[in-house]
Amino acid sequence: MIKILINDGIHPDGKLLLEDAGYQVVTEKVAQDDLATELPKYNAIVVRSATKVRQSLIDQCPNLKVIARGGVGLDNIDVDYARGKDIKVMNTPTASSQAVAELAFGHMFTIARSLHDANREMPAKGDTEFKVLKKAYSKGMQLRGKTLGIFGFGNIGQETARIAVALGMNVLPVDPQVNETEIGVNVFNSDEVKLSVKLKTVTLDEMLAKADFISLHVPFIGKPFFSTDEFAKMKDGVILINCARGGTVDEEALLAALESGKVAAAGLDVFENEPTPRRALLDHPRVSLTPHIGASTLEAQANIGRELADQLIAFFG
Repeated sequence: MIKILINDGIHPDGKLLLEDAGYQVVTEKVAQDDLATELPKYNAIVVRSATKVRQSLIDQCPNLKVIARGGVGLDNIDVDYARGKDIKVMNTPTASSQAVAELAFGHMFTIARSLHDANREMPAKGDTEFKVLKKAYSKGMQLRGKTLGIFGFGNIGQETARIAVALGMNVLPVDPQVNETEIGVNVFNSDEVKLSVKLKTVTLDEMLAKADFISLHVPFIGKPFFSTDEFAKMKDGVILINCARGGTVDEEALLAALESGKVAAAGLDVFENEPTPRRALLDHPRVSLTPHIGASTLEAQANIGRELADQLIAFFG
């Protein structure tokens, strides 16, 4: 019997599909330090971002045939080494695209209308200083007409662009692997595309110089994409959104840019030191925060679970 360890959780729909296919599915989490002992008993492991599947672990698992990642990024898996050992590596590149894109816009709207700060201030001062707060938060902005730079124009980046186009934003995508993409915008509850826009990618320098908002949608490659040099090239007062991966933005450089005013505000869902983000970011009044929940919607989790199950069933037959 095929044995599958679901180590970072899976939606019940995915678990049911795997069990109906006749596989033994174990969802009790195994601590990272215990995986070398336990994982050799399994033919497949399903992870999210928490569990690391590195070369040393792979070498101790002769029965392992599949490493499946619920989500997009594969930076917690030694992918090339696994494939070199004839282990199939799977992920779900499209299942959570809409969820992540919507969270990125959640941060944009939050910052544009100072919702993050108002929500901190209202409980403390709303009953005594309502008029003061009303005046303080009456200088918001609208997103329509603003320029959104999208760094990384894969599935999530393109879904982010789709929302931006529908809102009437100008979009400047950056991606060395993409030259031009057609973005179709649908009306709610309809499969019919009502608007189609061709978007051409631009250089990083052009995007940095023109964007009012910048949203990252790239994997982590071992070092930041945005550090001091990139911040210096950005438009004064830019708003930075990172719902991609911790480490893709140099947090020390970001804090310096926030203090200088180069970056007006930031929306962060991911952090360098998860699960213990820097206190300076957590306390900063111009940072909108979420605890790495980009793909954590009920719909996205169901999509991920079903997609993983379908791929595993197709592999094992």
